[in-house]
Amino acid sequence: MPTITLAVPEELKKDMDESKDINWSEVARAAIKEKIAQLKLFKAITAKSKLTEKDALELGKKINKSLHERYKREHAKH
Repeated sequence: MPTITLAVPEELKKDMDESKDINWSEVARAAIKEKIAQLKLFKAITAKSKLTEKDALELGKKINKSLHERYKREHAKH
């Protein structure tokens, strides 16, 4: 099995050292495996999309603006 090296902040390493009974390599493997599964699903969904990156960014801006206006109205009532 190939080996990778993972750098973590000192504080995180201290917290990990407090739980020596946990197999941190297995935790990392599981997290990486889950992220790969998510990426594969994302790629499968977007592979058939006709949206360009520009279209997607524009749609995102419209959604953000709409949500901002909605939350602004809802919080103004309270």
